[in-house]
Amino acid sequence: MRRFFSRLLPKSLRGNTVTIPVIRLSGAIMPSSSAFRQNLSLATTAAVIERAFSMPDAPAVAISLNSPGGSPVQSRLIFRRIRDLATEKNKKVFVFVEDVAASGGYMIAIAGDEIIVDPSSIVGSIGVVSAGFGFPEMLKKIGVERRVHTAGQNKAILDPFQPEKKEDVERLKSLQLEIHDTFINLVKERRGAKLAEDGDLFTGAFWTGESALKLGLVDGIGDMRSVLKERYGEKTKLALITQPRGLFGRKLGIAGSASGLPDLGAAFAGNAASGLLEAAEEQALWRRYGL
Repeated sequence: MRRFFSRLLPKSLRGNTVTIPVIRLSGAIMPSSSAFRQNLSLATTAAVIERAFSMPDAPAVAISLNSPGGSPVQSRLIFRRIRDLATEKNKKVFVFVEDVAASGGYMIAIAGDEIIVDPSSIVGSIGVVSAGFGFPEMLKKIGVERRVHTAGQNKAILDPFQPEKKEDVERLKSLQLEIHDTFINLVKERRGAKLAEDGDLFTGAFWTGESALKLGLVDGIGDMRSVLKERYGEKTKLALITQPRGLFGRKLGIAGSASGLPDLGAAFAGNAASGLLEAAEEQALWRRYGL
């Protein structure tokens, strides 16, 4: 209520307090979430990003980022939404990296006009990776015959229950190179002349915050509160923006709806197996960076 009435006053009478909206983007970047965890995707972040950029009189938006990466498509969609709103609302974007902003996490980070890290943050991994398992010998041992029927000779490439084929791997690598080029071009577009001349920049290598600063991957070392108070004054306040919640306290999605209680049992049963696989995939992403 106080904030509402303060807006009615002339700016000269409001004092010099500045309120900066803060959003927290934390987790692996995956196109879907489960009953067990909420991953980062455009669907899970769009509403809170919109709310942050809609705060009147705020000169900037601060993003606390902690992500080991994941889906390149969802990473770029989140990046694009942040940049589109920053341009539309004429607001500066500060990204503050916590433990890690690597791979797709770094793609989101470069949406910031400035990227601030901790000296021990892990940054980089500008590359593309695909991982999986192969089980053709296991089927023989347990006496199971794999039957696959397709219309289209490439429909079943890289089937984990069939021997890996050289031509399938080459096709996958060609796709990875295209995605890698898109990532590289985006980094060059956003970081430009700030980037150091270093042959390892786009090899998938990653660095601590201190080294990333020397390479031009980030702009400074510090913490959110100190940096924003230095830029906008000691009276600067930080306002955490969170997802709106439904009737039973569950977070609403992009369409502003929440699942009802009768669906909880079905959701648990339907997502149990996929949830375990997603958890393993997410843990693998974090552990790649020693986290």
